[in-house]
Amino acid sequence: MTHRLDAPAALRALQNDIYREQIRRARQLTIQQRLNDVFDLSNHMFGMMLGGAMHRLNTRDEAAGWVEVRRWMGRMDRARDHGFYRSDKPTAP
Repeated sequence: MTHRLDAPAALRALQNDIYREQIRRARQLTIQQRLNDVFDLSNHMFGMMLGGAMHRLNTRDEAAGWVEVRRWMGRMDRARDHGFYRSDKPTAP
């Protein structure tokens, strides 16, 4: 028995429906709700970074993990300050 998503067209249609629903819901959010979502995502990502740092250091000490996260963030700041990373679109030559 085949699954309804085995056909590429059916899978693409489902993906499009999901995407449209996500866009519809996002457009209904208030500015405060969007801002809350940004902070939730930021907190989640810092938690992921903390977990990664603690894993890399092979420790369960959160303080040591945060020191490593700060070191990573400082490295990213230095890369941005030296022009290795840009958040704006570079101008054409």
